Amino acid sequence: MALVRLLPAFKDYLWGGTKLKENYNKKTDLDIVAESWELSTHKDGQSIVDSGEYKGLTLSEYVEKLGKDALGTKGNAFEFFPILIKFIDAKGNLSIQVHPDNDYALRVEKEYGKTEMWYILDAEEGASLYYGTNKEITKDEFRARIEDNTILDVLKKVPVHKGDVFFIEAGTIHAIGEGIVICEIQQNSNTTYRVYDFGRVGKDGKPRELHIEKAIDVSNLTPLESDFKPIGEEKDYGTYKCAMMATCEYFTTYVYDVKTECSVKVDEESFASFVIVDGEGSIESDDTMLSIRKGDSVFASANTGKVTIKGSCRFILSKV
Repeated sequence: MALVRLLPAFKDYLWGGTKLKENYNKKTDLDIVAESWELSTHKDGQSIVDSGEYKGLTLSEYVEKLGKDALGTKGNAFEFFPILIKFIDAKGNLSIQVHPDNDYALRVEKEYGKTEMWYILDAEEGASLYYGTNKEITKDEFRARIEDNTILDVLKKVPVHKGDVFFIEAGTIHAIGEGIVICEIQQNSNTTYRVYDFGRVGKDGKPRELHIEKAIDVSNLTPLESDFKPIGEEKDYGTYKCAMMATCEYFTTYVYDVKTECSVKVDEESFASFVIVDGEGSIESDDTMLSIRKGDSVFASANTGKVTIKGSCRFILSKV
């Protein structure tokens, strides 16, 4: 089928920084880039095709041009395009938040819920994030601690290091801490319930909205266990290494370290996303070759066949 480079949609949320522009080759007039949406058909920010005959189309328009087979048999099992992929630069702390599952989100928000995973691209010394609770609490205690600003006391604070992997199932209370840059692979949703925001105000000078009742409805208040590493053992194939980072019904992700060359088969089951997180080189299919460098995002429609990556680089492969 087809292989194209994508340009992201940018978000200048108040906690963002400048690392995506400085270190990941992002071009924008925004002073702050909190997020770049690398693979997105979401109404709140779409990726744009940046190569080939359909250059300039949104990703939604492009997929429509290619037809439903572009998503593959697994991709077509979903009502909407299933995945959204971002880079996130947290210069400041993100709010303490939670995302609903599909049943709740489709009923209340008319879009998917949000299960996600994070691959830590960079972390300043001492950086940390919040991941679930550190003890089991009741809904009543959860509400009381939100209201008296002691919610942080019952959250699990985790030190963060480059290369860590966090799988955040819908319903998990979480927050990215300051000094962290991540690649996030998530369900195609922008529904977030904010629980606590460190007393900050928005651009309008007013405190940002909290969503306490909805958060109480959907939050898992039982501690979670994780070793925060890829779930698959890294395998060395000589010219490259590869490890599965996470898998669920919505997405499966791998991290590849390419020394000289590797190939990936994109079959009829799913499209594939290649997000370059370090280095440079080229990516090619039967009829297309693109140069790639750190920060680039490439979309391969289902049944593209053999995709070859050459050079010295690290990339994240995501598919359904």
